Order: sequence, then C-alpha cells, then structure tokens
Amino acid sequence: MSDQRIVGFRQDLEGEWVAELECGHSQHVRHDPPWQVYPWVLLEEDRSAHIGTRLFCRRCEGEHRSDS
Repeated sequence: MSDQRIVGFRQDLEGEWVAELECGHSQHVRHDPPWQVYPWVLLEEDRSAHIGTRLFCRRCEGEHRSDS
C-alpha cells in the first residue's frame, strides 16, 4: 500500500510546500489549479489539520514495483 500519513511539512528552497511522510519520503503539495488542487497548504492551521492525512507516495509505489 502506497498511501502514507503526513507527519509534517517544510518548504523547499523555492518556498514550495513539501509534505513529510511516515515512510521517510517527501512529496510536494502545490496548490496550482486546475492541475494540483491543495488549497489547504496555503495556511498554517489548514496544514496542521492535515497531519495524519494519507497521501499517495509515488516513491513507495515504485519500490513495490521493483520488488516484484
């Protein structure tokens, strides 16, 4: 299963928000409609409310495929 809980957030060098996942991987969460719709990354209280939310981890999915 490649859905991982969000355990924290940080900003990258360009100021884009990155979700830190329980698996140890990280993933950008950009609010860039209509392609990426994450309006909750814009405010601190909304990001905090999403701690524990599951997010699909592309890197874990890739690791599972290479194990087969």
